[in-house]
Amino acid sequence: MTFKERILADLDTVFLNLDEFAEEHRIEGKTIPCVMNNDEMNALKRGQILGLVEADVVIFAKVDDLPKDLDPGRPLNVDGRELIVVKAYRHMGLAEVALRQNRTG
Repeated sequence: MTFKERILADLDTVFLNLDEFAEEHRIEGKTIPCVMNNDEMNALKRGQILGLVEADVVIFAKVDDLPKDLDPGRPLNVDGRELIVVKAYRHMGLAEVALRQNRTG
């Protein structure tokens, strides 16, 4: 097994394992295992990291479980709430998506 294959296997067996870190959330009508991290978002805001100051939550999930289009400004339905994509990164099969509440008015 190559290093990349081991990383991908660890996504399911460790990081996105429902008995360890992950929880099921409904994203765009599909229930998937992911890690939703408000604590990391608060730490990032304190550091004033450009682009993430506007975000309220970060979601980590397998790239294949999420919609292909995660461009900034795209609405994303998470557990019945419409959130807006601020930034999205994909690396070695894992997606990190920073989202904000839809602030109107």
